[in-house]
Amino acid sequence: MDAKEIVKNYYACFNAKDWNGMLALVSPEVRHEANQGGVYIGKEKFVAFVKRMEECYDEQLEEMVIMGEGDRVAAEFVVHGVYKLAEEGLPVANNQKYVLPAGAFLEVRDGLISRVTTYYNLPLWISMVS
Repeated sequence: MDAKEIVKNYYACFNAKDWNGMLALVSPEVRHEANQGGVYIGKEKFVAFVKRMEECYDEQLEEMVIMGEGDRVAAEFVVHGVYKLAEEGLPVANNQKYVLPAGAFLEVRDGLISRVTTYYNLPLWISMVS
């Protein structure tokens, strides 16, 4: 399976809320660069991120476009979400709905995703849920 197929499967698992399937595609040493956040290394930290995301958000990624060359893949998509539980430093959550364009850059090594870097407009999202 090439890098683009691995990333397509990763996002298909995300949309199906198949967290085990999604995590099976991630390297034990994954580098996760969160939007306007820190850099987290290792699958354990990535698992904690996924759990927090599931608690706080219910999201589906639509209009997915996957582009890539070699082991580098870019994904552009629109996030259709519900803000279920507030995170520290963010607005109060009351099941607000949002539709937000986003993108990600991923790297695949030895058949597993070794880097996930996600970008979206945080001020725009805050205005949608405030």
